[in-house]
Amino acid sequence: MRPGKTSRLVTVATALAGTTAALCMAPASATPAGHATHRATHRPAAAPAVAASPTAFTHPGVNLDTAQLDFVRAKVRAGAQPWKSAYDQMTASKYADLDRTPKPRADVECGSYSHPNNGCTDERQDAIAAYTDALTWYITRDDRYARKSIELMDAWSATIQEHTDSNAPLQTGWAGASWPKAAEIIKHVYGNWPNEGRFDTMLRDVYLPTVIKGSNSNGNWELTMMEAAVSISVYLDDKADYDTAISKYLTRTAAYVYLPSDGSLPKTVPSQHLDTRAKIVDYWQGQSTFNASLTGVTQETCRDFTHTGYGISNIGHVYETARLQGQDLYPQVGERLRQALGFQSRLETGAMPQPSTLCPGKSIKLGLGPITEVGFNALHTRKGIAMTSTQALTERQRPAGTNDLFVAWETLTNAENPN
Repeated sequence: MRPGKTSRLVTVATALAGTTAALCMAPASATPAGHATHRATHRPAAAPAVAASPTAFTHPGVNLDTAQLDFVRAKVRAGAQPWKSAYDQMTASKYADLDRTPKPRADVECGSYSHPNNGCTDERQDAIAAYTDALTWYITRDDRYARKSIELMDAWSATIQEHTDSNAPLQTGWAGASWPKAAEIIKHVYGNWPNEGRFDTMLRDVYLPTVIKGSNSNGNWELTMMEAAVSISVYLDDKADYDTAISKYLTRTAAYVYLPSDGSLPKTVPSQHLDTRAKIVDYWQGQSTFNASLTGVTQETCRDFTHTGYGISNIGHVYETARLQGQDLYPQVGERLRQALGFQSRLETGAMPQPSTLCPGKSIKLGLGPITEVGFNALHTRKGIAMTSTQALTERQRPAGTNDLFVAWETLTNAENPN
């Protein structure tokens, strides 16, 4: 076993290209036909000014660092709540099963609506299981869990070569967000991992080239891909790709959550060419009103809250990882994260009825998921910001489990965690 450490950066060249991908579940065109073509009366989002990126990466440092992990371990060992019940939930899940058999594939083939689903669920769930086992090892110091985490990661790094079909970019992002969380704990704390170099190569060659490109699909696609890109870049000590991913993340976050300071229309991602009001409204799932009463509405609120929750979760995860690396993104991200959590939480809990100007002509589809803990802890516990509605939803959902995609056990890891 070896303690957490800080590594030197390794800079690598990156290729930066935009892609247009088929949407998960219900596609939405970025350039719809049959609408008026008058130009939108706002300017696309410029690349935000941002605090300097780290000169050296801290490990473990993807979503969690050593101080946070030690806090969780102490709470669980003391039987304190809500951490003990969250730990019990995690260890009783299928993801902590020491008899789990990995199911790697060379070609993970993922289509829209999960047709086909050749290895997609297996990959995502094996990645969550590797993270679950790494967390369980950290708390218990039972080496069986570290060895199981390594077994899962080794099986996939020895096998996978590519992701294919229409949902390949999103699948790569979902799995790519979980693998580094496991690997950070195993590589930098447990340490006894002979095949860690092969796993590094897998992330560098199979995952990073896809996710770093981003997507012009629904916003949760690119936010998921940027979470994976940031996490993998931290794990690989890759400053060039880290900086690229943070830049894309900031632009997409500004275009995903509406604030009144954006004007009469939300910000856009330049590569999507949403240059008329009609195109923007269509891309925002028919949301046509943008003013102070709808502060915090997201690009997918009128689609459904489940996909909205994915995007909000991604925003919180990247914000937290950057903070652990010494990069303060609060000026660019903090208010959008707070308002997105608050607006959706008020609707989810019934504290606010659906406004008449929200999603005109259709009812909202609730189901935000277990995604509030990270953002709530970052803004409320650490910064002392009152978030009444988000707090009510967060406490109602505890212990928050997993969405079986890329979110897992965040009451355990993030509830009231001051570090």
